[in-house]
Amino acid sequence: MKPNPAIRTVLFDLDGTIIDTNQLIIDSFMNAMTDIPLTRETIIPHMGTTLQNQLRVFSGLEDVRELEQAYRKYNLAHHDSMVKPFPHVQEVVKALHASGIRLGIVTTKIRPTTMKVLEMFDLSRYMEAIVTVTDVSNPKPHAEPVLMALDKMGADPASALMVGDSPADIQSAQNAGVRAAAVAWSLKGEAALSGYGPDYMLHDMRDLYELTGTERREA
Repeated sequence: MKPNPAIRTVLFDLDGTIIDTNQLIIDSFMNAMTDIPLTRETIIPHMGTTLQNQLRVFSGLEDVRELEQAYRKYNLAHHDSMVKPFPHVQEVVKALHASGIRLGIVTTKIRPTTMKVLEMFDLSRYMEAIVTVTDVSNPKPHAEPVLMALDKMGADPASALMVGDSPADIQSAQNAGVRAAAVAWSLKGEAALSGYGPDYMLHDMRDLYELTGTERREA
């Protein structure tokens, strides 16, 4: 992977990118939609879009408020026991911050659960901007969430990188004029994400050291 010292800002998606919520999400859908035949293979391609969009696709319903309530009830009850950072996330976030790389979060998660998981793993203090689905009119793959984060930080899109595990992350970055890095540990698979033309493919969180031209440091 060729270093690019021009990258000074890194924006991270949350679910499936830096925090492993994959099984919690799948189980939450299965629990909320017991009358609808769902499988992991049905769910995974849609992960990364908004919860409401996924519920509408899976159910065929326009009004998904009851399904959303059931999803969130299960998700909240099992959240703390089922989520964890992906390998090396905490180390890399601390080291990038210590090296002067500016960091932010851009997620389709709602703000309360976003803050909950970031604080749970002591990551929120490193993030200059946290943009959730609650904060935008047009969620990913629209450019708005990425541009909002950069605006809050006063950061230049030309020196920014968006890291994510879904096509929506890659497309949001591309629509905002920002470079995109996909993560090979995505449930969607490296091959599927490569088809969306990310600028980089991360196989390990520590790949960001080389990509940003930084070295591991103690925060």
